[in-house]
Amino acid sequence: MLEVSELRVKYGDVVAVHKASFRVGEGEIVAIVGSNGAGKTTAVNAISGLIKIESGNIVFQGKNIEGLPSHDIVEKGLIQIPEGRKIFPNLTVQENLRLGSYTSKAKEKRKETMERVFGLFPHLADRGRQRAGSLSGGEQQMLAVGRGLMSLPTLLMMDEPSLGLAPMFVNQLFEMVAMINDMGTTTLLIEQNTANALNCCNRGYVIENGVITMNGTGERLLRDPHVVEAYLGV
Repeated sequence: MLEVSELRVKYGDVVAVHKASFRVGEGEIVAIVGSNGAGKTTAVNAISGLIKIESGNIVFQGKNIEGLPSHDIVEKGLIQIPEGRKIFPNLTVQENLRLGSYTSKAKEKRKETMERVFGLFPHLADRGRQRAGSLSGGEQQMLAVGRGLMSLPTLLMMDEPSLGLAPMFVNQLFEMVAMINDMGTTTLLIEQNTANALNCCNRGYVIENGVITMNGTGERLLRDPHVVEAYLGV
């Protein structure tokens, strides 16, 4: 579904991502894990068209999308849930969700999709008229995910969804990721929480200093001595 080849991104003279290649197959959960500053968010922002790439290819459903504006990429069904949630705090929960369904396809199914989102997140249904900024951190993350689902994604890219969450909610979050995938949404998961991400995914990639250094099934990477020592604190 998504194939990224030899991706290179720079900020001025600093190379943030260097010749990174990875792929996401239909129906998979694929995780890209690494420490803060390793290049994870840069890679996903490049896919979304939020930043320019220096070189490389980004192919989504058989068509090159590098260089396309972000709104065209969204229209194609490639949706990013940004790091830090980026909800609109002064708008209500329902207003935030409606903003996720601005494409023509999503607008047509807005009511049906919102019912589906409220089915996944009953807490949001109970707070539909509440301002988003008054929600707890976990509820705000639910809202960010729900807003992404309102766009009817073919591929959902989740950037650091567990960031800033209370430990008690982190496990629920990854269960939610698996549930969304089981319902038919292919998922690219960008995470610092290596253990949970690799437990959740079908396949994973490790990025270090902008370079993809390892890849394999989540199970295999969890057993790898370097991953254990560098990321799992064992």
